[in-house]
Amino acid sequence: MALDVHRYNLRADAVEAEIKFLVQEIKKLQNGNDSDSPSDGVSAELAELLLQNTKLKHRLAILKRACEAQESKIKSSKEIKMQSIQEELVRTFTKAVEAAFPDVPDVGVPVVPSSKFGDYQCNAAMQLSQLLKAQGIKMSPHEVAKKIVEHMGQNPWIGKVDVAGAGFINVTLNKTHGSKVLALLLQTGVQPPSLEKKLRVVVDFSSPNIAKEMHVGHLRSTIIGESICRLLEFLGHDLLRINHVGDWGTQFGMLIAHLQDMFPNYLTQSPPIGDLQAFYKESKRRFDEDPDFKQRAYNCVVKLQNMDPDYNRAWQLICDVSRREFHKVYDRLDITLIERGESFYQKRMERLVKELESKGFLEEEEGRKLMWGTRSQDNIPFTIVKSDGGFTYDTSDLAAIKQRIEEENAEWLIYVTDAGQATHFQVLWACAERAGILNPSQVRVDHVGFGVVLGEDKKKFKTRSGETVRLVDLLNEGLKRALDKLKEKERDKVLTPEELKAAQESVAYGCIKYADLSHNRAHEYVFSFDKMLEDKGNTAVYLLYALTRIRSIARLAGVTPDQLSAAAVNTPVSLDHDKEWKLGKVLLRFHDVLAVITKDLCLHHLCEYVYEIATAFTEFYDNCYCVEKDSAGEIKKLHMGRLLLCEAVAVILECSFHILGLKPVQRM
Repeated sequence: MALDVHRYNLRADAVEAEIKFLVQEIKKLQNGNDSDSPSDGVSAELAELLLQNTKLKHRLAILKRACEAQESKIKSSKEIKMQSIQEELVRTFTKAVEAAFPDVPDVGVPVVPSSKFGDYQCNAAMQLSQLLKAQGIKMSPHEVAKKIVEHMGQNPWIGKVDVAGAGFINVTLNKTHGSKVLALLLQTGVQPPSLEKKLRVVVDFSSPNIAKEMHVGHLRSTIIGESICRLLEFLGHDLLRINHVGDWGTQFGMLIAHLQDMFPNYLTQSPPIGDLQAFYKESKRRFDEDPDFKQRAYNCVVKLQNMDPDYNRAWQLICDVSRREFHKVYDRLDITLIERGESFYQKRMERLVKELESKGFLEEEEGRKLMWGTRSQDNIPFTIVKSDGGFTYDTSDLAAIKQRIEEENAEWLIYVTDAGQATHFQVLWACAERAGILNPSQVRVDHVGFGVVLGEDKKKFKTRSGETVRLVDLLNEGLKRALDKLKEKERDKVLTPEELKAAQESVAYGCIKYADLSHNRAHEYVFSFDKMLEDKGNTAVYLLYALTRIRSIARLAGVTPDQLSAAAVNTPVSLDHDKEWKLGKVLLRFHDVLAVITKDLCLHHLCEYVYEIATAFTEFYDNCYCVEKDSAGEIKKLHMGRLLLCEAVAVILECSFHILGLKPVQRM
């Protein structure tokens, strides 16, 4: 269409030029009284050209109107979308402040959710009043707020703006626009917010040690890390999920020596190591008690590091046994990871040490080679090379950050470990920056620290015998308790065996994940199956059941998913009732919540949000009939706008559940 307009513009300009030329020729002839001039012919030609020009201009006007209509439609479609309302309002108020007070620099424009005088509130006027006062301009916050409002541009989210009290600008959302956004949501599905730039992100999480079974200490890193990955993938970032396992070091010497003694034919027949934890404990006991075995273990380490094929084979066998056990846990929890153990960085560590030495970053102390990030009384150095010439966790982590930035082109590095490792990562980043590996202005780094898991006695979670709780045992206990709970509710009498098994796994694994994620990760939390499996309050069971119930409303009313999709095109999502609008506004805050999590990487915000949706839905459902039936139980009226609102609740809950790692079921 733009090409058509351009073509008609050129033709109109050409005709216009020809008309001007002919008019000038006629005037010359008339002034010269040239009796032989073909004035009649020229006049006829001129009339024809004028007619053509009129037609072209008419056609051009039609095309311009069509273009304007199309541009308006495109602009409207861009405005009608799910987005962070808070960020949109910040942009609108920032422009208004800049227009109203162009001489006041660096003004922060805080916009926060509000529930008392509107839906959102801008509190920039008080700060602006003080800044103006410093410039010798006396304006009360109320006057400043009114001037800001006068300079506000159009924003489809804003239904009403008013200034209250000492300059508070209250914003009431536009209900009509909210209905259109939710209707579009039902047509397109839940879309992520627009990103200025998609980043290459490396998330380092879970990280168990080879030859040791996963235990409750790995639970939080695994669950939190997976959800962070799911969130960032939903947002559109390019994710690399790294499992930085401990698969190298002196402990493998004792494991290989013990393997040789217990299974001397390991090179030709795969050793049946059933209990890897017991195997590790046996080798460790021999290492601590038998000097000859200890020396053999050290010799095994040397041969392994020199890549002796037999010893490398033994190492691979031990690693494979561990991997199989790890993946049993990962498969049950639906965790996806790429393993890159410490061995992956061995050659890179060797090159790194040479590079650091050549640049003068290493200092010798009692046979060790140390590197400082920054020197102060409270800081500690990294041990890059031990006195025996071996490398440390410090070395492998520094080699890993170098590999991730330089080889993977990472722009954002996330490490999910317990909060006790915070100092380690501060030193890591300081050393990486000093070595020229990390540029904080180009690469974002985050340590996602978390508190420990406590038992119901408020002490570190352990078995009754004082042992660390194995993750497999924890999951098995969850399955048992979930099944008991479902049978207590007599769900086994109405569900098929397949449906019961799906519900059992959904509840068991969902409650373990949700109990972890629903707590602020910075804090410790008490692990209690009894509380996790409650079907009231902010628990996975309550939320999974809520979604199942919501999904059943349209199904029991005989409305198919295709009918809902078709209705969403022309039927407004009903938001007229107070409870409908309250629920709608919660749904419209979805991208606000995601924006907060992207900043602090705390998933409990999303848990609080889905619980808020569920409670708002209950209020709506108790007050607003979606389906009306007569005394015989026959449907006499369907409120399609309300059914569409139910569907919007369901799709946002499903998207949120995916991020949290919960698996809803159709029947529960």
